[in-house]
Amino acid sequence: MKQKFFPLLKYILALIICAIQMVPLYISVTVSFKPQSDTSSYWKLSPRPYWQNYVNAVQSSNLPRAFLNTAVITTLSTLAVVLLSSMAAYPLARNPSPLNKKVKTFILSLMMIPALSLLVPLYVMLIRMQMVSKYSGIVMVHTAFNLPLAIYMISNFINTIPRELDEAALIDGSSVYAIFYRIIVPLLKPVFISIVILTAVPVWNDYQYSLYFLQKPAMQVVTLAIASFFSLTSSDPHVAAAMALMVVIPIAALYMILQKYFIKGIMDGAIK
Repeated sequence: MKQKFFPLLKYILALIICAIQMVPLYISVTVSFKPQSDTSSYWKLSPRPYWQNYVNAVQSSNLPRAFLNTAVITTLSTLAVVLLSSMAAYPLARNPSPLNKKVKTFILSLMMIPALSLLVPLYVMLIRMQMVSKYSGIVMVHTAFNLPLAIYMISNFINTIPRELDEAALIDGSSVYAIFYRIIVPLLKPVFISIVILTAVPVWNDYQYSLYFLQKPAMQVVTLAIASFFSLTSSDPHVAAAMALMVVIPIAALYMILQKYFIKGIMDGAIK
């Protein structure tokens, strides 16, 4: 009896949690398709979708430019994290010397530092380097904060790859660089995809660093554009809901496309 009850209970709890998580999204969808004059319940779907809310969201905000800025920052940050973390993780995994073990421990300890505690020194540093309101400054910040987890995951994943592959390539005359780029990197696809999701999602949704490091209106990202739009049009939640949904769709689509690789990469990168 217990063997049948507990699996059923887990499924029921999972459905309840999913339903609770979907409520805000459902309300946003129903509100975004209603005109401001519609005073019906937010739970009711409109019989005739009112697409003008989406048109108004684009025309009355800095959303197109914010989308471009966010896409550029997210792409550059993600590429930098994947490239630098893989190059750092390979020697740490293949040369388990006492020094490398200490380096790896130090990298892991960086994950314990609260991000906001470094806001002031980062701001001062970027001002002195003249990187405020520039792609290079915010990309450098995002890359630095996402590197420790990526290095940890990739180094653990590389530990699961047989060393015999490296040795066979060395015997054939391949250099260390050729072994890394031609043999190791192609095998890292699952963990790369996990790192892409784990990096792209927080960078796309970032507000705290963008607020301080991207001060020019032309450099606004989607989170700042939404915040500014809400402050100006708080009396029209329908257009605001439409704008929020447009911001969610790209990153949600990315996760849905890559989700089948995500769990595998997480498990393989977390287990040594």
